[in-house]
Amino acid sequence: MRKVGSLGPTAQKVLLLLLAGPAFILAYSPKRQFRVLKELAVEWGKIDRRALDNAVRSLYINKMVDIKENRDGAITIVLTSSGKNKALTYDLENMEIPVMKKWDKKWRVILFDIPEKHKKARRALSQTLKNIGCFQFQKSVFVHPFECRNEIDFVIEFFSMRQYVRFIIADNIDNELDLKRRFGLLPYK
Repeated sequence: MRKVGSLGPTAQKVLLLLLAGPAFILAYSPKRQFRVLKELAVEWGKIDRRALDNAVRSLYINKMVDIKENRDGAITIVLTSSGKNKALTYDLENMEIPVMKKWDKKWRVILFDIPEKHKKARRALSQTLKNIGCFQFQKSVFVHPFECRNEIDFVIEFFSMRQYVRFIIADNIDNELDLKRRFGLLPYK
């Protein structure tokens, strides 16, 4: 169950897409602006309508967005300053899995089977998992010792690959000693 005030992966993605608006404005050429617009339209289209409605409602309740009705009846959703700050915390390039004060001796295993037609997303997902500190156990299996469900949910939602990805919490793995060494979990002597 999610903590009150925490945002689900769809709301996180909406925040990032709203934050991308300035990227369009700052694009230095019409060709680049068109590419940003095209990518934004594709990403907005990937979000389920009900999930989008719930995400916007959650963002509004948490004061991350402001909703304004225009004269023509259209609605404009604008990021508030706290929404901008929150969106920046979900920046994929700088995302990190926080180190637990005391390790719970559980392994988080992320595995996926993404079809060839989505190979760009598969490659991007693999690279992102590596970048946030997951160890590539096998080609499409990654492991991390610390609580990272929110980060993983956000990453797989960002790449729209939820149906292909599984998250497992394991008590032990047969080569645990090697993994403990990799993550600095062995006691000092």
